[in-house]
Amino acid sequence: MSVGPNYSPEYRINNNSEVKLPPQVKITPLKWVKENLFNSWLNGIVTIILTIAIFLIVKSTLEWVFFSANWSVVEGNFKLLLVGQYPLADLWRVWLSLSVVSLLLGLSYGINKGIIQIFFTVYLVLFGIALLLPFVTLQSKIWVLTNICLVVGGWFLARKFKGLSKWTWLGWVLCFPITVFLLNGFGLLPEVKTNIWGGFLLTLLISLVAILFSFPIGVLLALGRTSKLPVIRWMSIIYIEIIRGVPLITVIFMAQIMLPLFLPAGVTIDNIVRTMVAFTLFNAAYIAENVRGGLQSIPKSQYEAAQALGLSTVKMTTFVILPQALRVTIPSMVGQSISIFKDTTLVAVVGIVELLGIGRTIISNPKFLGTQMEVFLFVAVVFWIFSYTMSLTSKRIEEVVRVEHR
Repeated sequence: MSVGPNYSPEYRINNNSEVKLPPQVKITPLKWVKENLFNSWLNGIVTIILTIAIFLIVKSTLEWVFFSANWSVVEGNFKLLLVGQYPLADLWRVWLSLSVVSLLLGLSYGINKGIIQIFFTVYLVLFGIALLLPFVTLQSKIWVLTNICLVVGGWFLARKFKGLSKWTWLGWVLCFPITVFLLNGFGLLPEVKTNIWGGFLLTLLISLVAILFSFPIGVLLALGRTSKLPVIRWMSIIYIEIIRGVPLITVIFMAQIMLPLFLPAGVTIDNIVRTMVAFTLFNAAYIAENVRGGLQSIPKSQYEAAQALGLSTVKMTTFVILPQALRVTIPSMVGQSISIFKDTTLVAVVGIVELLGIGRTIISNPKFLGTQMEVFLFVAVVFWIFSYTMSLTSKRIEEVVRVEHR
């Protein structure tokens, strides 16, 4: 077989049609260190200095965490940090909501081990840590064990019965309204007003509502901004530019203070609901710009190919253009979701006590003066765990849809 002048030397085909790959050079750890960290006298000095500095910082940090820190502030306020002032007698509602999520997570992992594997692993690790904590009550440990059994049991059921996929999707759709019903009661159960919700429970609810509901709104705004109809296009542009031009805390203040002024007499909206709406509308504007960037990255040949097949504008957008645009915008949308998750700490300025707000309340108690580091470190670790999990999920999604990193 003749080889042209442009044939790559990395692959040569012999008479037996076997592909010979170039020899792989194995780099030992010692060789890598020598080539990357001590390849010159200057790099060697910098490496030694940074290694000593990192060692001293890590050593001091670990000594403080394990020997000097007063973790009794977290131990004594663990329930307050997680669910706020939610009544202890009704705490079973929170656990039952979590049990529904556990079962659905196990079923989803059994159906498809792809993206859900990260959540499955983190979920079990966190429950395992909860079992080892000495200050967790016996009743809570029983609930933790129940949730672990539900996760594993859901995985086993999905592996054994292959027809559970559609029921699992239906369960995820109904999961949020079921959770809200259990937490509030709405008269069918003893009502637990939202003004006593707090802690990480409230942080999670606000961020989940903002992320889930802002996505379809953002997609519609992005399509509206690229529309050929002037009214729709300019309304979308005005909304996006106004929302993106003001800080999130301004939108929160408007939802809490100014929105009630425009409501009819006798009509009130819960302050938690107003906060969720503010976060959703704010996040939707940024999602719209991310999706619009994805739409602009699609080459014209894709539009022409869809039109050549006789697809209508709706079908072309739904089945050809939009899926490719969303695939491209996965990293930016996950980054925006992480940002909105962390921005939930801003609601403390309007009197809503989420995780950080509860932490600030605790350290203002004279009994726990001087424990700011312990409380803020606990809050930071919680935010880091969930933010890093979302980041790993983003990378996994990119691998699944084969989005190249450039």
